[in-house]
Amino acid sequence: MIEEAQSELRDRVSAPDQLVARMGIEITDWSADRLVGTMPVQGNRQPYGLFHGGASAVLAETLGSIAALLHAGPDRIALGVELSCTHHRAAKSGVVTGVATTVHNGHDTATYEIAITDEEHRRVCTAMLTCAIRRRPGTWPKR
Repeated sequence: MIEEAQSELRDRVSAPDQLVARMGIEITDWSADRLVGTMPVQGNRQPYGLFHGGASAVLAETLGSIAALLHAGPDRIALGVELSCTHHRAAKSGVVTGVATTVHNGHDTATYEIAITDEEHRRVCTAMLTCAIRRRPGTWPKR
């Protein structure tokens, strides 16, 4: 199941949608319990117009959502995403790195902790993302 989801993620990452590509988010590593991604920071603003705090939340939500996609697999979907962020400092330039780690992977819910750091490995933002996991319509178990 995880291998199928990782294969699906590889396909999606190799051809990212326009918004993720425009933001410069790149997935650099993933496994069953950990996902790593980067995003460029230019000055105190991102190239797509968000301030640093908003950009950290965007990276955190993107990584958490992709982690949920990996957990859900092809027959389930992640719904009702809830993100809680704390911003610690501004990332003024370079690249920020986000690491999403699985806190809970249940049948009905999943929770991920995301840490965003700057190039000097200082914490920029921490976040928790929780979502509901439901069966994809049309994939109900056969009797």
